[in-house]
Amino acid sequence: MITMQTYVQAQSLEEAWQLNQKRSARILGGMLWTRMESRPVSTAIDLCRLGLDTIEETDAAFTLGAMVTLRQIELHPGLAAYTGGAAAAAVRDIVGVQFRNMATIGGSVWGRFGFSDLLTWLLASGAAVELYKGGVVPLEAFAAMPYDRDVLVRVILPKRPGAAFAYQAVRIGRTDLPVLNCAAARLDGGYRVAVGARPGKAVLLQDDAGLLARGLTEESAAAFGRWAAGQVPTGSNARGSAAYRTHLVKVLSRRALLALDRTGGDQG
Repeated sequence: MITMQTYVQAQSLEEAWQLNQKRSARILGGMLWTRMESRPVSTAIDLCRLGLDTIEETDAAFTLGAMVTLRQIELHPGLAAYTGGAAAAAVRDIVGVQFRNMATIGGSVWGRFGFSDLLTWLLASGAAVELYKGGVVPLEAFAAMPYDRDVLVRVILPKRPGAAFAYQAVRIGRTDLPVLNCAAARLDGGYRVAVGARPGKAVLLQDDAGLLARGLTEESAAAFGRWAAGQVPTGSNARGSAAYRTHLVKVLSRRALLALDRTGGDQG
């Protein structure tokens, strides 16, 4: 169990950043995975006073504060309309409603967990993160960065005309961690596919081989799936073997791509 010596509700991002420069300090998210650790924390930093618990929508983007919960994402009508339900699909099977009422987007994204459904969907969706000192960073670059002492302020999801999104996952049980997950997006005429729970953190694929250049069909989606299976490193754990996960990369990437053109199609 984690132990904390001092608890501070930061009054500004500068205060949070300053406090977090100590190696033994920790910024709190929903405290759902952190509480399972076994380590001492000298200063626990809570961002609850900083107004980072809202989703703001403009004509250009959605901005999601670091303290926005997964349940807020699941229920937000603007995200549902823009993503065709894919945003909700990416979080709705994460443990249960009580868990999603507490888990935050900041904690989930900062953790860059190998099993994360949210990171996979956001990678495909072309999202970016805003760091207090580091500024706005594309999520694919952030996911590859080493952990540091900066503060994640918000996640930014730009709106793009004609965008489409889809999300797929395989689980042993509905509220279990995924065996493999996959998200696809059509943005600016191109395609992005992210694969996670492999069991490492999500990786992003784009159509480097030009398999979708002539349009999205059953044949081109299947070809992309076969290509993706050769690009995504997989491993084995208690939920599945590397070979099974490689098979799922092929199947789920094809399904996710085809779902982009399916109005009201299955996002689960």
